[in-house]
Formats: sequence, C-alpha cells, structure tokens
Amino acid sequence: MASVALTAAGSLTLVPASAAMIADNHVSVATPAPSGSAEPIDIAGLQAQREAQLQRRSIAVEVRIGNLAAIEAERIAALGYDPKTATTPREIARQMMANKFGWGEDQFACYDSIIMRESRWNPFADNPHSSAYGIPQALPGSKMASAGADWRTNPATQITWGLGYVKQRYGTPCGAWGFKRSHGWY
Repeated sequence: MASVALTAAGSLTLVPASAAMIADNHVSVATPAPSGSAEPIDIAGLQAQREAQLQRRSIAVEVRIGNLAAIEAERIAALGYDPKTATTPREIARQMMANKFGWGEDQFACYDSIIMRESRWNPFADNPHSSAYGIPQALPGSKMASAGADWRTNPATQITWGLGYVKQRYGTPCGAWGFKRSHGWY
C-alpha cells in the first residue's frame, strides 16, 4: 500500500508505505541517497515559510494599491475634478472651481448664472450671430484650443478655458457676473 508524502521541493508524491512514516507534523521520506538514509521534512517549517511568503506578497499588493491610489489622486489634482463623480458639466465646473481656484458655492452660483444665460451648459452651443461656441460661449470658439485640442467636444476643456478667462479678466465668477448684468456680455 502507498501513501502521500511531501517532498523537499514542496510537492506531494506517492511513496510506498514502507518508505514513509508520519508522526507529530514530521514526514520522513526515503530519498535516493547513496547511504540509504531518510531525511525528515518539517511541515510546520514549510507552512511558516509559505505564510511568510504570502505575507510578503500581501504587502507588495498593498504597496501597489497605494501607488495606484497616489497616481489617481495626482490625475484628479491635475484635472481639477474627479471623472468618477463629476458626470455633468455643472459638477465638473463645481469641482474645478473648488479644487483649482478655491472658489466656493457662492462663486459657483455666479458662474452658473452666467453659463445658464450663455449656453445652458451645452458644450455644443453655437451662436449663429456671433460664432461664439461652447459652454462659456468663447468668441471665437477656437480660443479654447489653448486649453486642449478637444475643445469642440469636451466640456471639461471648455470649462477649464472658461474659468481661466474669468479669473484673468474679472478675478472671480461673481466679478464676471456683475459685469455681465450691467453690460449684457462678459
């Protein structure tokens, strides 16, 4: 009758019953040594090595996850918004205003008032009378190319340009809104 034994390499092999003896977590296996002596294998020691290896791998996985999270945080910081949570142009603008400019809800309300009158947050809004284009109604629309080559279709690119324009020309969205109310344009 044969039995199963654990080899030094960590694999299981079929061993004749006369060649294996199991006792107290130790397996003695007859190995083909010139002297014919048996070499005991410490299963507890092998288990400890395996657990240590699994622990090292777990730590490596945690480090990798941390690295990926840091990369994602850098990406969000560069964009100024989180694409997973900002799924509408309005939310993109709200997050950009807070993250890139430090503007709060009061400033967002002013910018929202401007954009609702200009394009209603439509990235394809096109004024046939003036050739103003996009969410901020840039005149001409091609000005927004300075924020990205995808300015014709990407709301985030248009908003990036629009907020930069507001910051440079009026200081704040509420400053732009005050100007627009008194002049009809911004």
